[in-house]
Amino acid sequence: MEQQKVMNRWLVVIGAILIQLALGAIYAWSVFTPKLTEVGGSYGFSAGQAAWIFSAGLFFFALVMIWAGRKLASIGPQKLAMAGGIILGLGYILAGFFGNSFVAQLILIGIVGGSGIGLAYVVPIAVGVKWFPDKKGMLTGLAVAGFGFGATIWVKWAGAWGGGLLKDFELFGLDEVRSVFVLYGFIFAAMVLIGSLVMKDPPEGWLPKGYIPPEAGAAKASGQINFESGEMLRTPQFYMLFITFVFSALAGLMVIYCIKLFGIDSLTFSKLGSLDPSNSDFGPTKEWASAIAGTAMATYAILNGLGRIIWGIVSDKIGRRIAIFLMCLFQGIIMLFLFQLGAGTASFIIAAAIIGFNFGGNFALFPAATADFFGNKTVGKNYGLVFFAYGIAGIVGPQLAGVFKDAAKGADNPSAWWTPFIIAGIACIIGAFIILLIKAPKKV
Repeated sequence: MEQQKVMNRWLVVIGAILIQLALGAIYAWSVFTPKLTEVGGSYGFSAGQAAWIFSAGLFFFALVMIWAGRKLASIGPQKLAMAGGIILGLGYILAGFFGNSFVAQLILIGIVGGSGIGLAYVVPIAVGVKWFPDKKGMLTGLAVAGFGFGATIWVKWAGAWGGGLLKDFELFGLDEVRSVFVLYGFIFAAMVLIGSLVMKDPPEGWLPKGYIPPEAGAAKASGQINFESGEMLRTPQFYMLFITFVFSALAGLMVIYCIKLFGIDSLTFSKLGSLDPSNSDFGPTKEWASAIAGTAMATYAILNGLGRIIWGIVSDKIGRRIAIFLMCLFQGIIMLFLFQLGAGTASFIIAAAIIGFNFGGNFALFPAATADFFGNKTVGKNYGLVFFAYGIAGIVGPQLAGVFKDAAKGADNPSAWWTPFIIAGIACIIGAFIILLIKAPKKV
């Protein structure tokens, strides 16, 4: 097949990044939590309720992605991505007009918005792996990098640039939070629709110029042996990969949810020695802490995007198994010390950067590992099942943080955050050693 008759494969990467920039909306949730949980504010949500909206989004993202992966071939990547963009945008737009209660936001942002993300997310990965069989780690990193970088844009635009949209932005007479929901909904839908235009599989039998696939018999972990989903589920490797993903993602999702709340508590306490709102310096100090936490949140998002690219490239050099081991180990260590690091401005931002960088690696390494172990051609349907680990982590991580925070409501110090961070750190370290035991599966 003549190469000039085939679409330039780098267009797929550009389209993938555009789609993922919009889908990264879910990682911007923490910018809304201070407004939603403000005592005496318009919403009055508890920390646990705010966490449930985020968790629902993550869970339905992962759940719907299983269905999307199985229907990718029959529906087609373009149509599936377009449907996801429309549903995501619609969820946010409707939340803007009708999301004045916890239940409404849970349904519209969490369930509807999360489902839209799940429909579109698998498309750039599944299509991209077929265009880049020679650079799977790099491709999956680039394809999902926008997801991390997107959060930076939505966080800073809502909470910082020009004072932040959440300060005084108004649309259709709605309050700031709901006005931002409407604006973002239209933008998300438009970006996904544009990016989906290049989501096309390569022609049957196409290979990159100069690429020679490894011999199937000598490449059991190079994606040449394709497992159907039922076959994959009968291997111990699937469950080991799944559990490692749960433990690794749990830490990053916990921090995404609570980074602003924890940062405000920790930095305010380190400066005043208490969290007593009657202190005359409490208000100004809390505003200062909120600004620092916002910077940490944006730094997390930027490094989340970079981590997806860099960990993917590294894994092409040292192998997926060792890369996942190092990522989980480093993440576990930093989580064990996050509570202490949160007391200093520089140390808090650096810790957020490291956690974001490692967390981003999950989304380059696990799809590439799924392709390596269970086949390049079946990665679309198989990764949806592996990715359900993320949905479980999306409930456990944020809820752990929310439960301990709510239990310590009114406390004069931020010690409630210590326990969930330790649990997350230990889980990551366990995951690091589980991955070392995985060997390439054998197809019976």
